[in-house]
Amino acid sequence: MFSILKDWHNQRVLDDSDFTKADWIQAAERIVILERLNEEEMIRLFELATLFLDDKSINGAQGFEITDTVRQSIALQACLPILNLGLEWYAGWSSVIIYPGSYKSDSTTVDEFGIVHEGTQHRSGEAWLRGPVILSWKDAKHSGERDGHNVVIHEFVHKLDMLNGRANGFPPLQPDMDPTRWTEVMTRDFEDFQTHRKSGLDRYGTTNPAEFFAVLSEVFFETPEKLVDAYPEIYELMVKFFLQTPLEPRL
Repeated sequence: MFSILKDWHNQRVLDDSDFTKADWIQAAERIVILERLNEEEMIRLFELATLFLDDKSINGAQGFEITDTVRQSIALQACLPILNLGLEWYAGWSSVIIYPGSYKSDSTTVDEFGIVHEGTQHRSGEAWLRGPVILSWKDAKHSGERDGHNVVIHEFVHKLDMLNGRANGFPPLQPDMDPTRWTEVMTRDFEDFQTHRKSGLDRYGTTNPAEFFAVLSEVFFETPEKLVDAYPEIYELMVKFFLQTPLEPRL
């Protein structure tokens, strides 16, 4: 019964959408990395983005105006990682907050001696456990340009990572995936990345395993060939996790 009601609700949302298929096509054309999707995948992405906008509120901060362009751009890129997973992977939270540019955020870190340091950082995005995703539009509007950087995907991948607790680079895996294998490969390559620069991979990924996972997820969707060159086994793990093969041509 619950499944029937859910399907009925979703169909009502799709039928009552503010955006037509033509609107979504126009929005998708502005996001270069979506060119790899075939027609069937693109239609599913449009539907998922529509359901996303019904499920999550998108609010502006510091006077930033949330236009249809902003809503569609965020929704399309946020839903790309869950295209073959489903909206339930974004369960447990309800809002996205958009700043016009980078913003200040309080931060607390603990150094190697156990001393706590508090301060303020300028950020382009962050994801809170059971809380909102926060983004800078100045950075988000340039995401999806196939340059290896995508703050939208980065922060929403943190949300996937947080499904089983605080972000640590170990999200809930697919049933046929081996957790031991994930840990071995990610740990080995994270340690390698500490001392070896890799073309197309942001050094921010050296911060901790959670950022390593998020940074490499950006590369997986933006410039997958760079990930294959740097860490081919991580690429294969991500294929199994996201259930997508961004390097394969779509017919």
